[in-house]
Amino acid sequence: MKNKAILFGATALVLGGLVITPKLAEAYRGDPSVQGPEYSAERHEAMTQAFDSNDYQAWKEQMKGRGRITEVITEENFARFAEAHRLALAGDTEGAAQIRAELGLGLRNGTGQGQGRGFKGQGRRLSNRQ
Repeated sequence: MKNKAILFGATALVLGGLVITPKLAEAYRGDPSVQGPEYSAERHEAMTQAFDSNDYQAWKEQMKGRGRITEVITEENFARFAEAHRLALAGDTEGAAQIRAELGLGLRNGTGQGQGRGFKGQGRRLSNRQ
């Protein structure tokens, strides 16, 4: 009986973890109404100014190498990325998503360059097998 209780408890923990983990791991994905894990009022203001003035260097300083986005967004394509941000703020999420996909920042649907780069490049090969 004791073993069954332990097994039941362990199973409940695993299933609970499977339900909760995806929500915790889901990152900010282009929705300006969602505050990301690095949110602060000061950082928000600095990012807003960077987007409004198309200031790539200010944006890059705020990002400090966080995430794949810092590998994809460059000084050359930052103005387009800032445009996607402005569209999202204005409620044009379709237009923003289109620009983000064009830049290689896929949104939850597997689009965009560089998706599936884990497993030593195997993901790219597997994702092309549709």
